[in-house]
Amino acid sequence: MSGEGNEAPWREQVAGLVLAGGLARRMGGRHKAFVELGGRPLVARVVERLRPQVAHVAISANAETERLRAYAETVLPDPVPGFAGPLAGVLAGLEWLRRACPDMPWLLTVAVDTPFFPSDLARRLWGAVAVEGADMAVAASGGRAHPVNALWPVRIADDLRRALVEEDIRRIGSFFDRYRVARVAFESGECDPFFNINREEHLRAAEKRLDG
Repeated sequence: MSGEGNEAPWREQVAGLVLAGGLARRMGGRHKAFVELGGRPLVARVVERLRPQVAHVAISANAETERLRAYAETVLPDPVPGFAGPLAGVLAGLEWLRRACPDMPWLLTVAVDTPFFPSDLARRLWGAVAVEGADMAVAASGGRAHPVNALWPVRIADDLRRALVEEDIRRIGSFFDRYRVARVAFESGECDPFFNINREEHLRAAEKRLDG
């Protein structure tokens, strides 16, 4: 580790992946990445928040891939058939990183509908893995974990593929049960950093939060 790594050693070891595979069915069926908050698409806000924390940014999505290329250098479709949920997006990211950056061992995933996630998310998850000797780390707030906001080691890519294809595992929590996972609690208070936008009323609340 050298250069900026002396101040931010996690950054040169971690790539970021925005999970944007779902449609906002409770918001008129729009692609959630392009739901606007404060006049900007959610994907733009999330990528902007993620980019300073990681060395590379990719987006996991199965639709509107050409539009999404305006926000990240790489857009990854699910690598397994059928809609397998966020774990399929994680697998896409792990396998991409193994091919494209074989010396980069970690993937940080964030959800496209959580535009306020912490600016020190990568640092704290990476640090927790190192301190606790864990296999991976997951963010938590308000007494609950947020499995899509997690730090994954590239070395588990083959295990995850088997879990998806051969065992039909779909829940992130079920996959986590196989590993030692560090749980990192972030302060929530009145403004949960992992507030996610699933409905129109959530979008209105997020707009008020921006105004405030």
